[in-house]
Amino acid sequence: MDKYICTICTWVYDPELGVPEAGIAPGTPFEDLPEDFVCPACMADKTAFTKE
Repeated sequence: MDKYICTICTWVYDPELGVPEAGIAPGTPFEDLPEDFVCPACMADKTAFTKE
């Protein structure tokens, strides 16, 4: 699965890890994240992410 990087703060979403503290289970592809997902580091929305 592809990793995605926040273009605002460079935080990386790794689907193998998910974001358990935000309720995102490990193994969740970026495409399956909820539309209201925001970067846990800077609160940017999904449109700020690009494939790494």
